[in-house]
Amino acid sequence: MKKILLILVLVFITTFSFAQGCSDAGICSIGNSFRSSEKEFKNNIEISGIFGAGEADVTYFSPYISYGRKVNERFSWSSKITFSSASGSFGTRAAFGDAYLIGKYTFVAKNNTQWSVLLGSKIPFTTSNLKINGFSLPLDYQSSLGTFDLFLGTNLNYKKWDFNAALQIPVFNNNKNSYFAEYSGTNDFLTTNLFERKSDALFRATYTLNTKNQKFTFKPNILFIYHLGEDSFENIYGKRESYVGSEGLTINGNLISTYNINNQKSVELSIAAPFVVRDIRPDGLTRSFVLALKYKFLF
Repeated sequence: MKKILLILVLVFITTFSFAQGCSDAGICSIGNSFRSSEKEFKNNIEISGIFGAGEADVTYFSPYISYGRKVNERFSWSSKITFSSASGSFGTRAAFGDAYLIGKYTFVAKNNTQWSVLLGSKIPFTTSNLKINGFSLPLDYQSSLGTFDLFLGTNLNYKKWDFNAALQIPVFNNNKNSYFAEYSGTNDFLTTNLFERKSDALFRATYTLNTKNQKFTFKPNILFIYHLGEDSFENIYGKRESYVGSEGLTINGNLISTYNINNQKSVELSIAAPFVVRDIRPDGLTRSFVLALKYKFLF
C-alpha cells in the first residue's frame, strides 16, 4: 500500500509541475473502450467532469456522458457525447463538442493473453467557429476541432499488463475557424483560420494494481502520441501555411485511480502530465492543469 501511495504522490507532483498538459483530440481516451465489464452486467453509463487550465488565462469545464453495451462475449460498443465551457479574457463560450461511437471485438484468451480490436468514429457538433459578440475565437475557446475522424486500434492484455495502439485519422475536415492573431490585439494565440489537423498515432502501456480488498484499483500508464505531420492554416493573404514544429512526439504519464463502491458502482480520478511535448500545438488542446472525475454505473 505504501508503494501505491508513493506513486500517487509522485504523479500528483508531476502533474502540477509541467507547463503543458496532454494534447488530446480524442485518441487518449478511446483506450477506455478496452476495459471489460463484469460478466453479469451488459450495460454501463459513465458521467465525467474534466477541469483544466489552458493557454494564457483560459479555464475549462468539460463534462461528458457515455453509454456502453456488451452485445455478447466477443462484441461490445460504446458511445460518448462531450460538452465544453471555456472562459478567459475573451469571455465565456460553451457548446457541445463531439459524438463518439466505438465498436470492440475481443478474441478468445490463450495462455493469459487476450487480443482486442476496435473501430470507431468521431462526429463534431460544431465547425469550430464559435464566436463571442461576433468576434472570432481561437481554437482554445472551441468545443470541437470540426473534423470527422476514424479510429483504428488494437489491445493486448497479458496478466496485469495492457498494451494498446491506435490511429486517429481526420477523414473529413469541416473546420471553418476564422481567427487571425493579427486582428485580435493579443499574441497569446496563433492564427487558426481554416485550421487543418493531421493524424495521430498512439501507443500505451498500462499496469493494474489492486488492493487486497479489491476496493481500490490503480492504473499507472504511459502514452506515446506521435502527430503524423504539420498542421496548417490559411493566412491573411489566402495562402495555406504550415505550423513548423507541430509534427512530432508527445509522451504522457497518467494515473487512473478507481474506488469500487460495490460491483455496480465506482468513482474514478485521473491525473496526467507530459514528459515530452511538441514544439508547437496550435489546436488549442494544451493544458497546464487537468483533473478528471468520473462516476460509472453497471447494470
